[in-house]
Amino acid sequence: MIDPQHVTFPVSESRSEVSGLLLRPADANSLLVLGHGAGAGMNHPFLVALARRLADFGMATLRYQFPYMEEGKRRPDYGAILQATVRSAVAVAYDLAGGLPLLAGGKSMGGRMTSLAAARESLSEVLGLVFVGFPLHPAGRPGTERAEHLKDVGRPMLFLQGTRDRLAGLDLLKPVIRELGRNAHLHPVEGGDHSFNMLESSGRSRDDALDELATATTSWAAKVVEESIGR
Repeated sequence: MIDPQHVTFPVSESRSEVSGLLLRPADANSLLVLGHGAGAGMNHPFLVALARRLADFGMATLRYQFPYMEEGKRRPDYGAILQATVRSAVAVAYDLAGGLPLLAGGKSMGGRMTSLAAARESLSEVLGLVFVGFPLHPAGRPGTERAEHLKDVGRPMLFLQGTRDRLAGLDLLKPVIRELGRNAHLHPVEGGDHSFNMLESSGRSRDDALDELATATTSWAAKVVEESIGR
């Protein structure tokens, strides 16, 4: 089992330095910059397990902390700081990638902040975005306002969504993705919630969900890389 490489990098908007973990298998064919969700940092067991699964399929990852999590705070930073952190993480990943194709995204808030950063100023090094549970709306408050910026991302996007996700009703998300056209792809994980916990009655485990997420992500990434070479 490979060990992650610890890195640190500054975030100018917050005048602070944050940590990251680069997990790079020997046969790596791409690198995914992976932000964490609002309530848990880069060492959350789900993100650790996902990074390990992706490594098994040849995808390197750079997980990183947002400043508030690095400082042990519970309340997320302002959007400008979160998005500046995304940009800093992408820049560091580009330097570490050694020529590997670069993708970016994250779990819930980490993915949404990546798309907001890309919509407001192109992440030119990034070939595509991966959302591991895109938080389309707060629980119990359905809406699509959080998706309005996605039309400005200008990159292929993969939405990995549990069919029981209370933060992204598929009846709302599917029309959003259709409107985005060929740039957006939805991969529903049957029976998964926002954290990809599975119902016992489904006969599937969290490990099964992780395998599905890794397979879907690396297959999609391979197509995105191939298309970028062909352009």
